[in-house]
Amino acid sequence: MSAPPPVMPDVEAAAVAVLTGALPGAWVGTEWPARLAERLPVVAPALGGGGSRLRGITADRTLDIDILAGTKGAARTLAAAASAALIAARGATVGGLHFYDVDETSLIWLPYQPSAETDPIPRYVLVMSAVVRPA
Repeated sequence: MSAPPPVMPDVEAAAVAVLTGALPGAWVGTEWPARLAERLPVVAPALGGGGSRLRGITADRTLDIDILAGTKGAARTLAAAASAALIAARGATVGGLHFYDVDETSLIWLPYQPSAETDPIPRYVLVMSAVVRPA
């Protein structure tokens, strides 16, 4: 009987680790914090999909990363820094996950409207794709 394939590590947790170190001053986590407008800037990666590339060896993973800040310019600058930090993680091992490749797929302007009585919060959604494997 053959051994089961290794479990793919948590790409969200690895992205949080990379981004926390690269974006000082930003709140980084997999969910938006309470009192969002008071916690800006916010960077929140979430698994956007993916599948096996080589079953049990590598996987393709997509991260949808919400980037919220006080101004559109600040959000754009933070998105660029987040993209650069993740691309720089190529070849690195973080939290049991090895990044083979990382690319920016898209950057979408999508302001968040918390309620009809408030102004929208500047927001980009940065989409990154990665090829990963267990370390």
